[in-house]
Amino acid sequence: MNKLWILGLLCVSLFACSPSEEELLKSGIEKMDAQAWSEAVPYFDRLLEKNLANTTALNAKGVALFQQGKIEEAIPVFDQAIAADSSNYKPWFNRGNAKMELKNYKEALADFNIASALDPSQLDILFNRGTALLNMEEYEDALLDFQTLLQSDPNNAEAHFRKGKAELGMSDPIHGMESLTNTVNLDPKNAEAYYLLGVTRMSALGQKNEGCADLKMALSLGYAEAETWIKDFCEK
Repeated sequence: MNKLWILGLLCVSLFACSPSEEELLKSGIEKMDAQAWSEAVPYFDRLLEKNLANTTALNAKGVALFQQGKIEEAIPVFDQAIAADSSNYKPWFNRGNAKMELKNYKEALADFNIASALDPSQLDILFNRGTALLNMEEYEDALLDFQTLLQSDPNNAEAHFRKGKAELGMSDPIHGMESLTNTVNLDPKNAEAYYLLGVTRMSALGQKNEGCADLKMALSLGYAEAETWIKDFCEK
């Protein structure tokens, strides 16, 4: 009888030491919710020892590595997640983010294109793809993504800002200033938006007083590049 009781305890102990995939995933996600990224990874590793093709765990592990700044480690994990389930937009999107962090904008764009095709409703994909295009100086395509995003999320200050940068890149100061004005109305602390507004007012439209006011606002918010313009054009 005693032997059976001891054996029963041993079974309970073994079960406790061998949590299910669902339990490991839940524990890892809880650590991620607490932004304890490094503590989350071992849970996903233990899960993947049980099932190497668990796309959710692979994607989550990649995100945890990304959040720790381990970008080059994260990319092959996203590769594995895509290989396990290429119909899931999340690892494509996350791999695109990792590649963009490394300034591999062309490769990031390819991943964002696939992610968007898999789930066109995701506004984050539009935003990040537009950002990649902006960095590639593909201004017209970038503008299209930000315009589409703003149709669904008109109060997205950062989308207005990047839309404005795309319009300025297309030599369209009027629409660029309109977008930048929308930006500072929604986010009065965007120093670069004030800076670009000031520079554009002065260089494209000759509006010295208004431009100087914007540049001084940019400087007050910590945008040091505004100081040169202020000294050269506003203090004479």
